[in-house]
Amino acid sequence: MEYNTTRNHLAMREYGRHVQKMVEHILTIEDPERRQKNTEAVIELMGFLNPHLKNVEDFRHKLWDHLFLIADFKIDVESPYPTPTRETLRAKPQPIPYPKRSSRFSHLGKNLEDVITKALAEQDPDKRQGFANAIAYYMKLAYNNWHKEVVHDDAIQSELNSITDGQLEFTNTPYVKAYRMQQENTKSNFGKRNKYQQRNGNTNNNNGNRRNGNSGGNNFKKKRF
Repeated sequence: MEYNTTRNHLAMREYGRHVQKMVEHILTIEDPERRQKNTEAVIELMGFLNPHLKNVEDFRHKLWDHLFLIADFKIDVESPYPTPTRETLRAKPQPIPYPKRSSRFSHLGKNLEDVITKALAEQDPDKRQGFANAIAYYMKLAYNNWHKEVVHDDAIQSELNSITDGQLEFTNTPYVKAYRMQQENTKSNFGKRNKYQQRNGNTNNNNGNRRNGNSGGNNFKKKRF
């Protein structure tokens, strides 16, 4: 009997012990042609064992890389893809630099500032007006989310004038449902639901008392003399 403690390290568990033994057997084959055919057969088997890799772009390239990894990069076969090495496997990717940009109006965000810049560069009057209306709606929505209160359109227009130096002016009235109104409606619905549940609960209790012979909530047993 062979125990796991006596076996060598399993390189990739998702392929199992049998695939690793096949790869180890391929390493002992001296005939290059026979070794190449056996390797291609193992690649097909690895694809059957992991069908989810077929949805991955260049999944066969990934299978060949896994084969070299299982073989500890010691297998001598012809791969249709660049042969990976131990150094490329352990190489760390280059860090992505964090975007360093500051917004003049941090409470509105950098994306809205980019939209305002695009709106100011727009030459078509209709599109420019559409940009202004969309910007005003977002500004009112952001104010409502942060301050939890209704803001007047004059305050939005005043802030938009200070941002764009009076170049953008919205014509619509951006309607944003107030946060407090949402809370009041939620509380009101919750209270109605509780009253409805209590009323139904009392009705059910009264019905149960009637079925059990309880009248008025008191149950008097008649004594026999």
